[in-house]
Amino acid sequence: MFDINQILGAFLVLFAIIDAFAAMPTVIDLKKKGKTISASRAALYSMIMLLMFFYVGNAMLKLFHIDIPSFAVAGSIVIFVIGLEMTLNIRIFRDNKTQGSDATFIPVVFPLLTGAGVFTTLLSIRAQYTDLNMIIAMILNVIVIYVILSSVDYIEKFLGDAVIYMMQKFFGVILLSIAMKLFITNITYIVEHI
Repeated sequence: MFDINQILGAFLVLFAIIDAFAAMPTVIDLKKKGKTISASRAALYSMIMLLMFFYVGNAMLKLFHIDIPSFAVAGSIVIFVIGLEMTLNIRIFRDNKTQGSDATFIPVVFPLLTGAGVFTTLLSIRAQYTDLNMIIAMILNVIVIYVILSSVDYIEKFLGDAVIYMMQKFFGVILLSIAMKLFITNITYIVEHI
């Protein structure tokens, strides 16, 4: 069951799609807006989301009569809006009184870290790896998420405002590109299958 090659392969696929480094400028931006983000809770929520996607993702979507492409299109729109905020220095998401100042789950864990792309990827690669190796790969990725989110303040101080500002713009465009790719790929699939 335990296979280091499978663990490494699954880890790298998930690491690339989760891309916690790309979420760093968004986290810094949210903190500057007065939002709080807990690294430990983000890691815990991310693990729960990954396990939920892995074990009950398909069943959950079927329960609501939603297909994966539709879910991915919805997620891409949220990611696109976050990318617009970062790139254009505008505020689209308004503060929600019920959410308060905590941005740990929305938008950091979902949809940034464990959104539609991760959901689709987990369902796609599930057949290639054993459950044990997938779970170990998920745990390793959650550790990476924790380390990055708990180091954001130090990284911000080390890099300085100018570099963070440039990173925010760069990763804002990257988020826009990811959102567009997710949207176009999945909307094309939906249109072809109507």
